[in-house]
Amino acid sequence: MRFMILGKADKNVEAGALPGKQLLSEKAKYHSGSRKTSVLLWSVQGLLALIFLFAGGTKLALPIEQLTQDIAFPGLFIRFIGVCEVLGALGLVLPGLSRMRPGLTPLAAAGLVIIMVGATTSTLAIGGGAGALFPAVVGLLAAFVAYGRWRRAPQRGSFHLPVLQPAG
Repeated sequence: MRFMILGKADKNVEAGALPGKQLLSEKAKYHSGSRKTSVLLWSVQGLLALIFLFAGGTKLALPIEQLTQDIAFPGLFIRFIGVCEVLGALGLVLPGLSRMRPGLTPLAAAGLVIIMVGATTSTLAIGGGAGALFPAVVGLLAAFVAYGRWRRAPQRGSFHLPVLQPAG
């Protein structure tokens, strides 16, 4: 008797038998590698969420006069960036934690990359060469999350073990 694993016939599985050790070890290698990647991505996502919540919250909480003291941008534009940073921070963690719409995480990270490209460019434009290093590094970390969650270790809505069913 043959069994189907997730809809694919496995000719090596007989009635009542489990897949061979080789198949299990290959799955273990894949899952341990993706697990390490997922832990790394979650760590970076948490760090970025804290950074952007703090930065965006500050832009939303401070008076506009204080925000525009050293920057030539309009106050409402800085508030808009603050809203985008807070929403981006929430988008980095909430879809994965709630397991609803996990595809929003790479989009949030990509949006934060755009913000950090603007921050790096504007910092360089006003002559802050060394000051542009922090937004550049944060932007690279956001790009890592965007790529990682899109291609390397996408989040799934839920986790289900394969079920053995008779082929027929």
